[in-house]
Amino acid sequence: MNINEKIKVRQVVGENVVILPGDQGTDMTRVVALNESALLLYNALKGREFELEDVVRVLVDEYEVDESDARMDAQAWVDDMKKNNLIV
Repeated sequence: MNINEKIKVRQVVGENVVILPGDQGTDMTRVVALNESALLLYNALKGREFELEDVVRVLVDEYEVDESDARMDAQAWVDDMKKNNLIV
């Protein structure tokens, strides 16, 4: 997996967001907010190939959580990122 290089995180009114443009001819712009953990993962993994295990490791190292809990959170992050085309 790779984080889509076309996306950029911006800070808007104290929130970290990704602004996803809609299709041409429609105004379907979406804004995806990144919480602290999602931003941590984005910053740690952007610009390189990664697997689910890499996501788990970042969470375990940063938050000292149980690996099984980190795996569930990592999978949820990957699923959300894929759903929003932020991971290719």
